[in-house]
Amino acid sequence: MEKKGIGKIALLLALGDDTEELKSYYENKNYIIYKGQAGSMDAKKIVAAIETAAGREDLIRENYHEEHALYHAIIEALSGFCRGQVMLGEVLRSAGLTFVIVRGLLAEDEPTSGNWISVVLYGHIGSPRRGFEHEAIGMGIQPI
Repeated sequence: MEKKGIGKIALLLALGDDTEELKSYYENKNYIIYKGQAGSMDAKKIVAAIETAAGREDLIRENYHEEHALYHAIIEALSGFCRGQVMLGEVLRSAGLTFVIVRGLLAEDEPTSGNWISVVLYGHIGSPRRGFEHEAIGMGIQPI
């Protein structure tokens, strides 16, 4: 496999269907990875689902720097996913998505790049009526 950055790793995991081999490969390179799903008409619930998963899966520790980095990565990803307006139910939009959190080096095999966290959201956004949604993707990367 060619060398990749933390964002590309998260994107590949979010977009792929059978990603266990890829996940194992990067976990063996000391990345911490979690893939989950969330859906709501309330952006706060999506943020809470991702933050809860990150804490439960030990991707972040309970301290200001790690929680703050995760929060900003989520908001950056949600801003891209919602195309600049982090609003769902307020404008009659719903979201159903897969999220991936990756923590590790910014660039594979470059220990001087430091510790970073990436969040990728991929799924559907649109009217709460079935068939009136479309695909969307967003990514956020922050240093810890």
